[in-house]
Amino acid sequence: MGASRDPLEAVLVAVPVVVLACGVAAAVMRRLGQTAVVGEILVGILLGPSLLGWLWPAGSRWLLPGEVLPSLGVLGNLGLLVFMFLVGLELDPGLLRGRGRAVVVVSQASVWIPLGLGGLLALAMYGSLAPEGVGRAEFVLFVAVAMSVTAFPVLARILKDQGLYGTPVGALAMACAAVADVVAWCLLASVVAIAQPLRGGGGDAWGTAGTGVLAGLFLAGMWWGVQPLLAWGVRRWAPDPEAGDGAGAGAGAVVLLCSGLCLSAYATNAMGVHALFGAFVFGAVVPRTAVVEAAAERMRAFAVPVLLPLFFVGSGLKTDVGLLGGGAVWLWAVAVLAVAVAGKWGAGTGAALLAGQPARDAVTLGALMNCRGVTELVVLNVGLGLGVIGAELFTALVLMALVTTAVTGPVVRAVRAREPDAEAATVGVRR
Repeated sequence: MGASRDPLEAVLVAVPVVVLACGVAAAVMRRLGQTAVVGEILVGILLGPSLLGWLWPAGSRWLLPGEVLPSLGVLGNLGLLVFMFLVGLELDPGLLRGRGRAVVVVSQASVWIPLGLGGLLALAMYGSLAPEGVGRAEFVLFVAVAMSVTAFPVLARILKDQGLYGTPVGALAMACAAVADVVAWCLLASVVAIAQPLRGGGGDAWGTAGTGVLAGLFLAGMWWGVQPLLAWGVRRWAPDPEAGDGAGAGAGAVVLLCSGLCLSAYATNAMGVHALFGAFVFGAVVPRTAVVEAAAERMRAFAVPVLLPLFFVGSGLKTDVGLLGGGAVWLWAVAVLAVAVAGKWGAGTGAALLAGQPARDAVTLGALMNCRGVTELVVLNVGLGLGVIGAELFTALVLMALVTTAVTGPVVRAVRAREPDAEAATVGVRR
């Protein structure tokens, strides 16, 4: 069992095990009122060092050997990009008419208030939890940014599961989360620019301002340049399948959409904003025609049930509950959770009320913005890789991310329990 295995053989074993386990876990979580994401992350934790690796190390190494994890990560990230493209494709901008002020107020409050509270908490934690040699400024800035993140893709999944994706409050939540996370990724880029030279990296001279400028240019280019080209390409290369060449038209549309979303994701990733925003923006600018909808259904049928769970499981595999050691760490974990909830949920709710939203919508928005999920895990892995945070604080922040994600669905469902039937109708991202 110690001999190295063929990576393809390892993938062929790992993928069906992971996908089937995630399918079972997702069904169980839905019966318990949770989103499928929670079950998929838990599957990753159970298959990793927290349970299987602890009870049966040899079996864990055989099922998920080190050489297979990068392949699963690539496949999972492709699934996430397809999902975010589908989210952008189905977002109805008409639902946001007259709510621009609410988007700005809620998104900015949901970034800067938890950022400030997280910075104050980080100042208190610096003496006991900062790794040796890490400066106070980079430690405080990173923890503050980590507290300001909202899980954009997980939020979309929760809205779908709760039947809110195609509603005005769902569209408003998606817009707020998108704006907030663009700001948060720009802030993260500035922290990385500070930390990389100190950790031996090259740094990034553009920093926050440069990333923001590039992101604005990308959005303008996609809207005024790529969108007309896509409309022409869909008409020319992928005509309506009902016109006579159904199979060929559908295949051409799938190729066009897959190529476009990958190139868009590459562009935003290269400029320092996460790749998933490129895929989302590409989906938002693609023309909604019959052939595009048919091609999107083909992509959804494979990517969402097969590839997407690999992303969440891959994140869970990096989490070791055993790192939540002594009592002091648990006290810090409780403090982190309390500050996180107060900053995100409290700020989101208060800002929505100030923006004139009804009380039920305001509380719903605050709860949704409090969801951190896998986006938080991605940010935390950046900090851990740079050495800005240590293993103990990493585990405390992971615990916070999992708890805030798990409570979002039940809280939203309780708040919307007496929602009128008309509001429940939605055309969200089906799974």
